[in-house]
Amino acid sequence: MAKQPNKTAAGTNIQEVRQQNAQAGAAGQFGTEFAAETDVQDVKQQNAQAEARKSQKSSR
Repeated sequence: MAKQPNKTAAGTNIQEVRQQNAQAGAAGQFGTEFAAETDVQDVKQQNAQAEARKSQKSSR
């Protein structure tokens, strides 16, 4: 099967994917949506609690 221009081996249209990625990036939806919802202090607290539990288990 001959490779068509602007298509991957799986048949994905490369130009279409690039356009979708550009639109998502311009709309601020790409990569920042999760960071905006993360409470850093909460994550640090959860990590500290997990470490404490881990060290309790290993010292038994």
